[in-house]
Parts: sequence; C-alpha cells; structure tokens
Amino acid sequence: MVDFQSSTHRSRWIFSLEELFEKHKNANQRASKLLEQFGITRLEVHVDGSVSYPEPIFDQKDNAERSIPEPLNCEEEQHMRIFYEQKIQEVCRAFKFPHKIQATAIIYFKRFCLQWSVMEHHPKHIMLTCIYASCKVEENHVSAEELGKGIQFDHQIILNNEMAVYQSLGFDLIVYSPYRSIEGFLEGMQDLLQTSYSEVDRMMLTDGPLLFAPAQLALAALRRANEVHRFLDFERYLNFLVSRQRSTHSASQLLETLNSIDILVAQLNILTADEMKDIDRKLKSCWDPITEDNKKRKKRSKHKSKRTASEMQGLLA
Repeated sequence: MVDFQSSTHRSRWIFSLEELFEKHKNANQRASKLLEQFGITRLEVHVDGSVSYPEPIFDQKDNAERSIPEPLNCEEEQHMRIFYEQKIQEVCRAFKFPHKIQATAIIYFKRFCLQWSVMEHHPKHIMLTCIYASCKVEENHVSAEELGKGIQFDHQIILNNEMAVYQSLGFDLIVYSPYRSIEGFLEGMQDLLQTSYSEVDRMMLTDGPLLFAPAQLALAALRRANEVHRFLDFERYLNFLVSRQRSTHSASQLLETLNSIDILVAQLNILTADEMKDIDRKLKSCWDPITEDNKKRKKRSKHKSKRTASEMQGLLA
C-alpha cells in the first residue's frame, strides 16, 4: 500500500487555511447565486452522479414582488457541517463500526463539502452515502438496504448519491486517519489509547483533517491525552520520534503544529439540536421556499381561524 507521504491524500487533500476558506466561500457564493437566480438552491442528483439545476420557481416579474429566502452564511454552513459530522460518529457507533469507518466517512464528507454547499445537497443524504462508501472501501461491507433499515431511511437515496460522492472525491478513496497512527504510537497503553481516541473524535469535527497529516493529528491527541494520564515525558518522547524517523521537521516545528491543532479544537463550537433549529429552518427555505411559504400561510391562517372563533364566542357570550 502507498504510504501517506506519496499518497493523493497528502498531495491533493491537505490545504492551507487560506485555500480552505476560499473553497468554502466559493461553494457558498455559488449556492447564494442559485437562490438569487432560481429562488431555490437544492440540486437533483441522478444515479450516474450528474446533477440538474432547478427550474426557476418564479419569473423576473415575480422576483421583484417576492422576497428571496436568505442564504446561509459561511459560519452557519460550518455549524451545519459539524452537526452532520457528529451524526456520522453517532451512526457509526450505533452500528458498532470500527474507528476507521467513521474516520473515512467524515473525511469523505469534508471533501464533498469543499465542492458543494449544504444548500445544494442535503447533508443528511450525503453523510449517509459517505458512511456507505466508507464501509465499502474499508472492506466492512454493509448493504444500503441494511444501513437504511437501521436508521429508518430510504436506501435508494443513498444509492442515488453514491456516484456523485465518488466524483466529488475525484475517486481518491484511500484515506489515512489519525486512529491508525495512534495505535502505532501507543501499543500496549490502553488507557492512554482510549483517551487519545476521544481526542481524535473531537479533532475530526474540525478542519484539522484537511490541514494536517494524520500523524500530526495523532500526536496532538496523544499530547492532550497525556495531560490527563501523565504516562510520558512528552517532550522527550517527541525528540525520540524526530530522531528515530529522521523527520524533516524539528521538534520545535512539530510543537508549533500541535499548538495550531490545539487552537482548532479549542475553537470548535458544537451546537445542540435546539440551537440548530433556526439554521435548519433557514436551510429548508433555501431548498424549497414554496413549501416554507405554504407552511407560514397555513400557520397564519390557523392563528386567524382561532382568533375569529374566539371573537365569535365573545359575541355570543
């Protein structure tokens, strides 16, 4: 198997902060333009991976009279991505999948979201397709029917999105995760290993997997876990690793990288389901503003009917 240094994971899917920001900004701007042009952002995905753009739901005249739903901003999109990356972890735990399935699925999801905005493709559909694809690639095969049945979801949607996911990944399906690196670092140290796994779980929800090598994430997790257990003289251990592996980075450079990863984890803001409601409502209005308008009309009509009934009762009293 090709090692990380010569892999497409390293050459094509590790970015600078500036590059990452630009990719997410471009996807967000494209979806916002869709909303402005068509009044809707959600794309139809076909089995061959192709997508079709929506038919305009109102013409230019209507456009002047009708308010266009507000698109999600970049920060709201980030909250939505983190929310569904956490859902990937929950689904994988429910199915008792190995850590490598979870890690691969999250990295697939992150890469997909570099190409597309969550306003264009339903993140729930994509995250489940990423889990399904991850199971295939990591040779832990679970059928789409079994996955869909386990979470009460239409498995055909997973299959419909499969080719679109592969194409967005550029068919680079082999990924490297920090979990494997940690196992190499900590053979025989089970307590430290389990705490390090928990630290990696949090790191996987940040942009870390798109910015740093898996081994660097693993070392950062190990350092954070070691602060709890105090098994290692970490500075000495780091110097040992640098000398043994003849690293191109000095120990001080590695420490700087680990500090950068710690900052990402410290900045991680995971919203609760209740806190996500407003963003989710906003996203649904981008996907299908007519449905949202109808809901509002029905709600207003319902309130009006209740008010009229109350007024009638007052007159009859």
